[in-house]
Amino acid sequence: MSNNSANNPGVGSGIGSGAGLGGDPSGDPSGTLLVAIDGAAGSGKSSVARESAKRLGFGILDTGAAYRALTLSLLQAGADLDSEEAALNALQQLDLQLGMTEDDRVLLSGVDVSERIRTADIAQNVSHVAKHPRVRKQLNSWFKQTVAASGLPGVIIEGRDITTVVAPDAPVRILMTAREEVRIARRAKQLPELTYAQVAADLRARDAKDLRVVDFLNPAPGVTVIDTSELDFEGSVAAVIATITQTQQER
Repeated sequence: MSNNSANNPGVGSGIGSGAGLGGDPSGDPSGTLLVAIDGAAGSGKSSVARESAKRLGFGILDTGAAYRALTLSLLQAGADLDSEEAALNALQQLDLQLGMTEDDRVLLSGVDVSERIRTADIAQNVSHVAKHPRVRKQLNSWFKQTVAASGLPGVIIEGRDITTVVAPDAPVRILMTAREEVRIARRAKQLPELTYAQVAADLRARDAKDLRVVDFLNPAPGVTVIDTSELDFEGSVAAVIATITQTQQER
C-alpha cells in the first residue's frame, strides 16, 4: 500500500475536522466522479462495488471496513462495545489505512487486518459500534475527506447512509437490495463457521440495530434501486456499471 497520505489518509489524521465534499456535485473540485452505494448486509454491495470500481478504473472506499477495524481495536482492548465514549476514544487513537486502488488492504497500526475483520466475531459485533451516532458522524467526515483527497477519476463509496448522509449530492446514488432469504444465504456462504440459523439471527439483529440510526432499506429521492435478488454476481456488476456509465455519458 502506498504511504502517500493524499491517497490513503489515516483515520487519526482526518477525524473531527468536519471537511465536506465541497460544492462540486461530482464529489470534489478536481472532478472526481463520486458513486454512492448503500445496501443492507448480503445485498452484494461490497463485492459488486469493488469489482465495478476495478473495471471502471475507479477507487473504492469500503466504509464498513473502517467500522470493522474500529470494532477489532475495541475487542483487542477489551473495551465495552456499547459505550459510545469508549468507541470515540478508540477512534481518536485509531491508526487506520484503507487502500482505495489495486492495493486494497486494511492496515491497523501497520498490521494487515484485511482478512481478520471479515471473521464471524467481527461480523457479530460491528453493529454494537456502528450504532453510535457520534462515531458515525466523525467517520462520515473522514470518509468525505478521503474521497476529496484521492485525486482519482472516480470513487465508489459503499456502506450504510452513503446516499443520504455521506454523499447526498453524488451524481450517482444506488441502493442495492435483495430479499431477506437471499441475503441470509449469501452471508451464510461468507461465514461457513456459523450455522444458517446463527447467520439469520445475526443478520436480523444487525438490521434492527442499524435501522435505529439509518434507513438503508428505502431509497431517498433520486436514488436508483438495484434489486439483486434474481441477479448473479456478473448481472449485479453489469447493472451498477450501466448506471454509472449512463451518468458519465450525460456529464
